[in-house]
Amino acid sequence: MNEKTKRKIFAEGICFEKLFIIFLIASVIGSLYEQILNLLLVYSRTGQLVWEYRRGVIYGPFNVIYGFGAVLFICLLANKKHKWYETVIYGSLLGGGIEYIIGFLQETFTQTISWNYSHKLLNINGRITLEYMILWGFLALILVKYFYPFVSKLIEKIPYHLGTILTRILLIFMVINMLISWGAILRQTLRRNNVPAITPIGEFFDKNYDDDFLKKYFPNMIHSGGE
Repeated sequence: MNEKTKRKIFAEGICFEKLFIIFLIASVIGSLYEQILNLLLVYSRTGQLVWEYRRGVIYGPFNVIYGFGAVLFICLLANKKHKWYETVIYGSLLGGGIEYIIGFLQETFTQTISWNYSHKLLNINGRITLEYMILWGFLALILVKYFYPFVSKLIEKIPYHLGTILTRILLIFMVINMLISWGAILRQTLRRNNVPAITPIGEFFDKNYDDDFLKKYFPNMIHSGGE
């Protein structure tokens, strides 16, 4: 085929564009999984149907810990000649490491926690437990052996120019989304420590993202001091 007429493939191979799209897909799936699981747990205990947000950012159904996990699994485990149980083991270690590090950073910088496994056996500082590490391992296996090869082909079928434009728009949106979301949480921590807003940015967060607003979007996030 003539080079001039050859179709330019969007996001060919393991590249930033493909990883970013998979990050978004995994973040949405993770958010829905957490919300459905919470709905079932609450219903089993109370008989009530309660649909709560389970996300890592304010705008959009994105639980970014699943997105980051999916990207790391693909970068380190996809296209590798591992036996299935080796993929599960590596995925367990990687997933557990991600969950522990994110939990540590959240508590260190925002003085909040969004999960606590202290009541479970074989947990490490309440941030990760063997049970969920094994779950991460099997998620990694499903992702790299089945999900990624299928979704990768679909992504590469997106028209090149359309995919490039959408990726740039969504990247800008997610960067702003994460900056606003995590900035609002950091400002909440400062408010709890009686630190007044001395900049227009701080005043913006206090006015538009107060504690009641954040409670709606992060209902499972509690102050590490127990408040």
